[in-house]
Amino acid sequence: MIMESLYGLLGGFAALANPETLLYMVGGFLIGTLFGAVPGLTSVLAIALLLPLTYSLDVTTALVACASIFMAGMCSGSITATTINIPGAPASMMTALEGYPMQQRGEGAKALGHAALGSMIGGSVGALLLMVLSPLAADVALLIRTPGKFSLIAFALIVIIISQRGSVTKGMVATLLGVMVATVGIDVVQPLARFTFGSSVLVQGIDMMPLIIGTFAISELLIQADSRSARTVDPSKLQAAKVKRRDFIPPLSEVREIGFLRYLKSAVIGYAVGILPGAGGSMAAFVSYAESMRSSKHPERYGKGNPEGIASAECANNSMCGGAFVPMLTFGIPGDPTTAIVLGVLVINGLQPGPQFMTQQLDLIAPMFASLFVSALILVPLTLYLLGPYFLKIVSIRRDVLYSSIAVVALVGSYVATYSTFQMALALVFGVLAYFLRKQKYPTVCLLLGFVLGPSLEEYCRRALSINDGSPTVFLTSPDSLFFIALTAVFFYFMVIRKPRENPLKAMSD
Repeated sequence: MIMESLYGLLGGFAALANPETLLYMVGGFLIGTLFGAVPGLTSVLAIALLLPLTYSLDVTTALVACASIFMAGMCSGSITATTINIPGAPASMMTALEGYPMQQRGEGAKALGHAALGSMIGGSVGALLLMVLSPLAADVALLIRTPGKFSLIAFALIVIIISQRGSVTKGMVATLLGVMVATVGIDVVQPLARFTFGSSVLVQGIDMMPLIIGTFAISELLIQADSRSARTVDPSKLQAAKVKRRDFIPPLSEVREIGFLRYLKSAVIGYAVGILPGAGGSMAAFVSYAESMRSSKHPERYGKGNPEGIASAECANNSMCGGAFVPMLTFGIPGDPTTAIVLGVLVINGLQPGPQFMTQQLDLIAPMFASLFVSALILVPLTLYLLGPYFLKIVSIRRDVLYSSIAVVALVGSYVATYSTFQMALALVFGVLAYFLRKQKYPTVCLLLGFVLGPSLEEYCRRALSINDGSPTVFLTSPDSLFFIALTAVFFYFMVIRKPRENPLKAMSD
């Protein structure tokens, strides 16, 4: 099987030599970069808009374009996360923690360079692991049953909370608030509406996009509009030095300090998290960031503009792209929203993923693997080198023009994502709520991650209890669940007992 995957890689590169296929890959990458960088527009939306075109495209060409959009959207979220502290994608939340402080110090170009290098390494490693290890990875993913999935998500939420250090209580409140908001709408197990307060518009639940836009985009606009806020940026300071393209190349000394093993470990973490259905880039980035902070020689630098944090987060969330395709191709279970739409592309073309899909249809999907690899290894650094100075010019735009434009695009993006004026209004509501939370030093990252992970936590908990007659001992008798419980204990020991750290996430709330 491994040899067949290697041969498939060669065949995929040969397919990219076709000028038309190559054009779609480059075009898809540029579209993904645009959609990923603009708050409110994501690679999910870009591929969704591409979906109707797949009826007239060859399936290989469509998959190549989707893969390049996926990779570009994942890495380009770091652009606005670094320049204006508004992550273009949820997976870039951790990048904003380190990238924006560097931007405020006049090191925005270097921050984007570290993000691009991490994306290049993580994305290419994830693509290679996808091609070589996907059969084995699929078997391993099968070992994680329902109790193990619950313990995995509980592990992520617990680590989120204990990472607050001096604000553990506020982190817990914000996380629980996110979980509570996620319960509005249809029950995750039974087709019953709950917490709708008699409102029919709440039956559909609260969409993720308005929450993301409100929590990060709208609240940031309100923070910036507050003249008393310490986060107001002095444009003259940001434009003091003329940025050249070579400034985007990370210094070799800093790359050596980060270390090859850290890049590789982050890539493996991202790929492993991507294999788990529903985990996504935000969880991959957070787990990798937390592990990087735990093992760092200088943990006190985190949250203050540390390239190690950028490298770890970007390496993991781009490596996740390769891992997310594993459950989708082998079981027909999308690993994240983007691969869910790619699954639609396959179904539209009469292809049904399954255990034998990787061997029987390798000639069709190998170019998609190659597109992931080429996009990460070549297009990511090339795009940054050519367009990097224009990315940083975002900060030279007049604040009233920039933020009012972002507000319009963000609200339009929330409407386009849901086609609901109610959900668009919710973006404003969550923006105001997040603004007050941030003024009181509550970590809004916890709010979003609680919202994202809450439904899965509830679903797997209830299913696990139902198969064990309501007894919680199922979480202590399942080996996969015990593994993640032990992992939680390890993180708790190193992050709380042995090495107390400063709060790495409070920068998102200051």
